[in-house]
Amino acid sequence: MQSGRREGHYYVALFGLRRYDAIHVVEQIKRGLSYAAFERFQRNTELSYHLLARIVEVPQRTLARRKDAGRFEPDESDRLARISRVFARAIELFEGDSENAREWLTSPVRGLGGRTPIEFASTDAGAIEVENLIGRLEYGIPS
Repeated sequence: MQSGRREGHYYVALFGLRRYDAIHVVEQIKRGLSYAAFERFQRNTELSYHLLARIVEVPQRTLARRKDAGRFEPDESDRLARISRVFARAIELFEGDSENAREWLTSPVRGLGGRTPIEFASTDAGAIEVENLIGRLEYGIPS
């Protein structure tokens, strides 16, 4: 993933979508992302399957069923897209360095009450706060 902000929903490249326009992204999420998209995201981010399944709120047994079915439910897909968006913002913060982004996302942050940003982003409200925190850090505002 390149550094710098790009237009559209570019974060979906982390799980393999090639079109970044909102209509396509929403249609794909409503249809349910493929299990291959989950695997691509895991490979691209190097987050553990266990952590990723927990963040997306898919128990291990359900994850095995999704693998067999080849597709996630729309609500699970939406959560995966949310985490992808947060991860992409962290990559931007670290100027394209996904390793530093992953390290930051999985380390406790004082501005989030000592929680890790990736865990905090497991809800929509938490993801918004993590993205706001990233914005403040980009502008040099201590958080």
